[in-house]
Amino acid sequence: MTNRSGHQALRVDHLQADLAGRSMRGGAVTVGALGFKIAIQFGTVIILSRLLPPQAFGILAMVVALTEFLEYVKEFGLSTATIQKRDITHDQVSALFWMNATLGVAVALVMVAAAPLIALFYGQAELTEIARWLAVGFVITGMTTQHSALLARQMRFNTLAVIGVSCEVLGMVAAIAAALAGADFWSLVVQRLVYCSALSVATWTAAGWCPGRPRRCPGLMPLLVIGGSMTGSAIINNLGRVVEPALIGWWWGALPLGLYERSHKLLMSPMNTATAPIYSVGMPALSRLDEDTGRYRRAYLSLSEKLSMATVPAAALTVASADLIVAVMLGAQWREATAIVAWLGVAAALSPVGVATGLLFITQGRAPELLKVGAIGSTIGVISAVIGLPFGAVGVAAGLALSTMLVRVPLCFWFAGRKGPVTVADLYASVMPSLLAAGVALASVSAFRQIPAVDNAQPIVALILCSGVGFAATAICFCCIPRSRRALQSILDLVWRMLAHRRAVA
Repeated sequence: MTNRSGHQALRVDHLQADLAGRSMRGGAVTVGALGFKIAIQFGTVIILSRLLPPQAFGILAMVVALTEFLEYVKEFGLSTATIQKRDITHDQVSALFWMNATLGVAVALVMVAAAPLIALFYGQAELTEIARWLAVGFVITGMTTQHSALLARQMRFNTLAVIGVSCEVLGMVAAIAAALAGADFWSLVVQRLVYCSALSVATWTAAGWCPGRPRRCPGLMPLLVIGGSMTGSAIINNLGRVVEPALIGWWWGALPLGLYERSHKLLMSPMNTATAPIYSVGMPALSRLDEDTGRYRRAYLSLSEKLSMATVPAAALTVASADLIVAVMLGAQWREATAIVAWLGVAAALSPVGVATGLLFITQGRAPELLKVGAIGSTIGVISAVIGLPFGAVGVAAGLALSTMLVRVPLCFWFAGRKGPVTVADLYASVMPSLLAAGVALASVSAFRQIPAVDNAQPIVALILCSGVGFAATAICFCCIPRSRRALQSILDLVWRMLAHRRAVA
């Protein structure tokens, strides 16, 4: 492995000349890889949901629910520090690497020690061994964080895309093979361990960087401040994602939790998958534009608008076709998840756009404000989950949806737009066309489903027809709105430029 520690692996000055082009190409590659990744996730959901009972997913979710926040402790936001800092040194990245590796081991030991308590909390003895095996993943990924950050810092989005998709495929194949062999819920444990192991090998190989030996290094404190703020914000922001399944599993047991977990995986995981590349592409680009407020504002609003154009109408289609989605994606044994899917569709509409506002806080040096926003939003989310809990998994999903749409996203917009080049009005203006298109799509699909022939068709046929109607209604609506039409045109222009570049290279 070639060590590029002090040279190419850390340099960013060569990116400045073609920053816009790299961002656009990176965005296109990321979106393409995102499509593959979501398709793989859907494929995994479809196959495993037919091979394993709902209780199997509920059992694993019990462990994941109580330990997910440990992921943020292990990462400690130090990848963000590496990506954002313009003049970071090899010694500083090495120090951050050893911090992440140490945190990974520490978190794993905590999880091993807490395993019996997790089993006692739920009254499920098998959770002890599950928790201990999942702890191995923290050790592996703790040694991967900085290598992934260096790839993102260099805007090597092609490489990151290939790694992400390949590791998803390997995890899926391993889980399916284990399920076919009768491993039951252990199939899901195998999937996680294979994924993180493959990710570690691939990122080390691709980054071409080796850390130096552990030693004290000057200039770390500002990076740790950034990391600490990011960690606190991530833990607080995702507190609801921990509390919701933990409460359902504790109160209602493995079956309702399995229904909720698969519904959440079906809808919110693709949305979260869509948000992660937005940070990968947007953070390095916006960090390099922090001194050019005009370009910064246009770049962020373009990103936010395109994100909402992709997610909001799709969420509307989900609400209108929840029963068809459950029948096609999960199967007959999951029919009780229909109402959960519909409510989570509402939650998924603007959730990625709200999460993306974190870019404004991070790239403007406002990390402490991000922590405050997360604390308020998570408190609201936990309260809504507690209120909905007596009504089962459906009540928790409804509480999540209503609190996200009516309170949490507006809260993010208000705090993010109070300072900096991007205003509150800008943020609302960037999502309004998508909300309008979503309303048109929802009404169109709902009316279309009243046709007897559609209502009596096979679920997969009906879903394809409804998707076509929703897509057509959305496209027509976007074409009638000038700013959305320009956004679509910019996407087409980018595709043509990339195709022309490939032909020229060939």
